[in-house]
Amino acid sequence: MAIRQIRYEGDPILRKVSREVLEINERIEVLLEDMVDTMHQNEGVGLAAPQVGVLRRVVVIDIGEGLIKLINPEIIEEKGEDIGVEACLSVPNRMGTVKRPEKVVVRYLDELGEEQEIIGTGLLAKALCHEIDHLDGILYIDKMIEEIVPQEDVED
Repeated sequence: MAIRQIRYEGDPILRKVSREVLEINERIEVLLEDMVDTMHQNEGVGLAAPQVGVLRRVVVIDIGEGLIKLINPEIIEEKGEDIGVEACLSVPNRMGTVKRPEKVVVRYLDELGEEQEIIGTGLLAKALCHEIDHLDGILYIDKMIEEIVPQEDVED
């Protein structure tokens, strides 16, 4: 497929709410494949459609346990609390701590239009929350507790 251009912080599309996918057609299938290729090319663990300039509720995640493609994902349950370090392909060269649920249950449609649920804990829970936030125009820096400055950037 194709590698798409990543949109960066400051691009207004990243602050808009994405529209629900009403029909899983060839355009959505191509979008999903392009998003997977783009995510892997940029060494990301997740990517939301707005990050490639498309305002549709589509997310791909690969934390190393198998590729997940989610259409119209919705968090239906949250449990616990976890504070961890996050970064984002759309916010290059920055990292920070963010509070997220320890566990989430997400309902979504798969590529065949079948309703599915996934339970995420740890890194998967963070990735699901982070990518679903993108669909609502929210970046992790909006929720950042503390920015982490890399050691090489610290003056002696």
